[in-house]
Amino acid sequence: MSANQEITRLLQGWNDGDEQALEKLTPVLYRELHRMAHRYMRQERPGHTLQTTALINEAYIRLIGWKNVRWQNRAHFFGVSAQLMRKILVDSARSRNYAKRGAGARVVSLDEAPAVSRDRAQDILALDRALERLAEVDPRKSQIVELRFFGGLTLEEAAEVMNVSSRTIRRDWDLAKAWLSRAMSEETTA
Repeated sequence: MSANQEITRLLQGWNDGDEQALEKLTPVLYRELHRMAHRYMRQERPGHTLQTTALINEAYIRLIGWKNVRWQNRAHFFGVSAQLMRKILVDSARSRNYAKRGAGARVVSLDEAPAVSRDRAQDILALDRALERLAEVDPRKSQIVELRFFGGLTLEEAAEVMNVSSRTIRRDWDLAKAWLSRAMSEETTA
């Protein structure tokens, strides 16, 4: 049985109330969440108030606390995890931003944002607003951005989570970046 199938089997066991499944699942899920969070957080500025471990712990505590969720498979779990990390990061950015009201956001592309931004609170909030608008137009592209940008997944991992080809993910990722770039630049010039 592959590792992905084993995770799916354990998630389903946990769904059914098997505490041993959760016990076996915890270190595996924690490692995967750590990998996802680390990919995202290494793009942040040094000394960021939210560290990788804090992001993982917050996400993990929330995920474990959800009793009414029926995990379908590994892909479902990590898709929800990416959305949850986005929410945690956006909430963190909002709380940092309250102290800095009036600060203008610099318009940058998704690819260059991590390299040029020291305090990405404004960028993350602008991206969150643009992602909400994109989700209304094309939910799949919005989910791809969540998985890639907030979840830190590679194109191949996002393809697996969404059960589509890597080529489709690459095409949608490129289109989503262009759409979001335009939407974010319109927001800052409005």
